[in-house]
Amino acid sequence: MSSPTTGILLFAHGARDPAWAQPFEAAANALRDRALAQGHQVSLAFLEFMTPDIAQAGKDLVERGCQQITVVPLFLGAGGHVRKDLPRLMGELAEQHPQVQWRLSAAVGETDTVINALADAAWQLAHPGP
Repeated sequence: MSSPTTGILLFAHGARDPAWAQPFEAAANALRDRALAQGHQVSLAFLEFMTPDIAQAGKDLVERGCQQITVVPLFLGAGGHVRKDLPRLMGELAEQHPQVQWRLSAAVGETDTVINALADAAWQLAHPGP
């Protein structure tokens, strides 16, 4: 019996300017390269202004055979969208796809990895040169 296919659904805010999404798309592509090698599927979704939304991205992962999907908020902090909107959206996903195990991770900005990367980047930008 094979193990269930897992998915990672990256969830970002979205913006009217398409250029805003470039770092998120780059991160999704980098993660996709890493994840596919281990049999994981990756999708990127947006809360507003951009597509796909979380319902469509979740459906896409389900259609690709994912039975366990972790939603990773690409937010620097857990503000209202992460604390209020996202749990409601997760409930809708679970209702639409009850055969799937849905899990919500912490916002990436709350991890030591991102906090340290922000500090490193700020230091390098404030002190350019060799």
